[in-house]
Amino acid sequence: MQKLAVKGKKKLSGVIKISGSKNATLPILAASILNKSKIEISRVPVVKDVITMVELLKHMGSNIKFDLKKNKILIHNQNRKLKTIAPYKLLKTMRAGIIVLGPLLSKFKKAKVSLPGGCAIGSRPVDIHLFVLKKLGAKIKIKNGYIIAETKKGLIGKKIRLPSISVGATENALIAASYAQGITYLSNCACEPEIKDLTNFLKKMGVKIKWIGNRKIKISGNQNLRPTSHKVMFDRIEAGTFIIAGALTGQRLRISGIETKILKKEISTLKKMGVKLKLGKNDIIVFNSKNIKPTNINTQPYPGFPTDLQAQIMVLMTKANGISRIKENIFEKRFMHVPELNRMGAKIKILGGSSFIYGPQKLNGAEVMATDLRASVSLVLAGLSAEDKTIINRVYHLDRGYEKIEETLGKCGPVIKREKN
Repeated sequence: MQKLAVKGKKKLSGVIKISGSKNATLPILAASILNKSKIEISRVPVVKDVITMVELLKHMGSNIKFDLKKNKILIHNQNRKLKTIAPYKLLKTMRAGIIVLGPLLSKFKKAKVSLPGGCAIGSRPVDIHLFVLKKLGAKIKIKNGYIIAETKKGLIGKKIRLPSISVGATENALIAASYAQGITYLSNCACEPEIKDLTNFLKKMGVKIKWIGNRKIKISGNQNLRPTSHKVMFDRIEAGTFIIAGALTGQRLRISGIETKILKKEISTLKKMGVKLKLGKNDIIVFNSKNIKPTNINTQPYPGFPTDLQAQIMVLMTKANGISRIKENIFEKRFMHVPELNRMGAKIKILGGSSFIYGPQKLNGAEVMATDLRASVSLVLAGLSAEDKTIINRVYHLDRGYEKIEETLGKCGPVIKREKN
């Protein structure tokens, strides 16, 4: 098991080019199951979750090759019949593994998929995934930790309203409907940029998809899919993470390879807190920001403030002149980083579904433990702004979503070393 040693009070300056989005790559890889033609996917992040998904597709029989140096994936499944089982050993660490359920069921009319693992940040039930697939004509049961689904006549398009907004269920429904017979109308969908990226990929393969309202999608199924190439969108959570890092300890940090218009809520929140930003179309420059102001945040589905940046902005709030509040509306257990930040000198109290952050507080290096992906990176940010050295244990969480973060930040000044326990 590995840990990170972060030396505090090192200024960030230079340029960070943002990687492709993990959360966009995973459903795109799942959607490749539908297509027997050649597929080329570029700007693929080399992170543990993506590697696990590639291993899963290989296990199922996919002819898939991941060029780690070029961040490119090639897939060609002509004359291949994939296995329809996604085993526990591969899905136990990755929540997004359930996204293969829809395409397997739609194309092969059956699937056996392990109930997923991933970060322990609260209940993320699969009920909505199963609800949608049942509406499309699947018969589903759960037995011995597996979802077992079949449809003798294939999935058939229908009008479906999701019971509540769910990113994963929207993706599963979207992919399944793309190969189903007839037309599917989905409403109350998630509209995250990563879902728009997935729809762009599916459209390139020949699926007719149209957004007919803010949260409504019309999908015309197509079983004659064509070869395609696709460049994955930028990782907006990585971008937000490094913008906050620049606000905490930066001198002049440029974040490049992004689409600024996608980050409207994050940018407006940071500006409200007094963070100095210079905005370009495809980059943001973050300047040393003093006199941080307290603010209140409610995490919401896109276009609201993302839950995946909640832990990171909490670190910035420890520097604010007053009391800030974060209300977590997506995952009920997503404050597990709070005790670790308090160990470093923060003053944060949890009341119900909200955290109250009392600032400004001076952070000091300590030995801490990562509990999930985004919590782990918040401890890196805290370590950068703290006095002395911080040791972060269980960094395998970090590797699920950030590509060699010690090298990315190390090029801009901080001293971060990966060590063995």
